[in-house]
Amino acid sequence: MTADTISAIIVSGVVLGSLYALMASGLSLVWTTLGIFNFAHGALMTLGAYLAWTMSDAAGLGLGLAAGIAVAVAVLIGVGIVMERSVVRPFYDHRDILLITVMTTLATMTLIEKGIQLVWGARLKQLAPIAPGKVEIFRTTISAQELLIVIVAPLLLGALWLFLRNTRIGRGIRAVGQNSAAARLIGIDVSRLFIVTFALSAVLAGLTGILLGSVRLLTPSFGTDPLVKALIIVIFGGLGSLSGTILAAYVMGIVEAALTYFVGIYWTPSIIFVLLIVVLLLRPQGLLGKVVR
Repeated sequence: MTADTISAIIVSGVVLGSLYALMASGLSLVWTTLGIFNFAHGALMTLGAYLAWTMSDAAGLGLGLAAGIAVAVAVLIGVGIVMERSVVRPFYDHRDILLITVMTTLATMTLIEKGIQLVWGARLKQLAPIAPGKVEIFRTTISAQELLIVIVAPLLLGALWLFLRNTRIGRGIRAVGQNSAAARLIGIDVSRLFIVTFALSAVLAGLTGILLGSVRLLTPSFGTDPLVKALIIVIFGGLGSLSGTILAAYVMGIVEAALTYFVGIYWTPSIIFVLLIVVLLLRPQGLLGKVVR
């Protein structure tokens, strides 16, 4: 294996890892804070991409991608709030909340996907790249859009980390994630922070969809495959560990790039699932998860 091959695998893996980290971080945030999986996360990615496409020149409005991003963020904040209040909040005190919210968020995913198909149709669409052209990194050629993803994803994740660490709301979200009952006892408005968490997760999903939509074709089920990858990464990194999720995303990206090169794209998903099972057998809590006693 030559140095150019190794370089190509690493660069491709970092591009994939950046996307995976961004798409899984919102999912991990909801799990850490609320203790549920939001199976509509992929549909929110799709909705964000379609909203940005609608504002772009491709749809005829010609307002530009910046306007599309702003509209997508505003709409997804609203969608996140509505989802939390309508399909999650009624079941907070139910003993089977995890199972029930799996069903309600899956139903929401179907509703959003069918709504997208009804509004935008089933024809393939694609966002114009924010950064056109190609660049060369370590003698490996990638699109400028992929380089932008590698740059933007860590910046967004860094902003999320700073928000959770240095703001009052962020520290409240972390406290609720550690022990919601204790947080409520010391006067933290847990219900309000649940809303903020869902809205923030929806925005992260939408931004991921916009970045991904410029390198892949848009369909109403555009977010299904990313959702599966995000679920794998959250479990692999360790439930409740945002840093573990980010680490797992980059590990998964490099492993996937290497497997695609050596065994082909057809067998790669199956091998990744086998590797995940092996890792969880050896370390059930994931890479950075904590052992529950």
